Amino acid sequence: MSFTGKVVLITGASSGIGAATAIEFSQLGALLSLTGRNVQKLNEVAAQCKSSKPLIITGELTNEADAQNIVQSTIKHYGKLDILVNNAGILESGSIENTSLEQYDRIFNINVRSVYNLTMLAVPYIVKNKGNIVNVSSVCGLRSFPGVLAYCMSKSSIDQFTRCVALELAPKQVRVNAVNPGVIVTNLHKSSGLSDEQLKTFFERSKETHALGRSGDASEVAKAITYLASDDASFITGETLSVDGGRHIMCPR
Repeated sequence: MSFTGKVVLITGASSGIGAATAIEFSQLGALLSLTGRNVQKLNEVAAQCKSSKPLIITGELTNEADAQNIVQSTIKHYGKLDILVNNAGILESGSIENTSLEQYDRIFNINVRSVYNLTMLAVPYIVKNKGNIVNVSSVCGLRSFPGVLAYCMSKSSIDQFTRCVALELAPKQVRVNAVNPGVIVTNLHKSSGLSDEQLKTFFERSKETHALGRSGDASEVAKAITYLASDDASFITGETLSVDGGRHIMCPR
């Protein structure tokens, strides 16, 4: 695969899957536009990128002016946009009995509304170059789990968003796909509020909840994202690709 000359915009690029995806694309020759809230971490990721120096844009995706600036800064710097990777998102715990509307709105604003808005802003440029979009969803979008209600709902929304937009943009030769990771070792779970002891238990438990007997690595998801974004996947659109060690096919016994 080669992305030489291709401009790739990645959200949530300062850590985890976003950072791994930036590094993977850079190794394949892409021109990168990286966005997130932490400029220091973004610069640390940029330093690991092997292609030309990435464009760094800080901003809050839920802020409409910031979202507009992210797209326009990318276009101003590179003159075009080929690939959008909607990776930024948050995870919070809670059931129907204790998830407040405030928490629900926070999760949906970041995980769904901001993805809708940024994609809407980026689509005219992606259509122009017959590029493509890859959304980062979750196994929680495909399967039901207790205790993370709003998060599961947000990711199932992203899966439907992926399929609908894929149908809408297919006549213009723009592909839209998603990856659905299982448990990946990143800071996502720690930032959701789990203690170190809870994290240890959670990752140990993941050996049983994933068919391959382990959690995943961010680089494994990054490779799936670059594949879907590449010409090697030229006949794939509307796909929600599980990158979860078989978790989506597991059933409790």
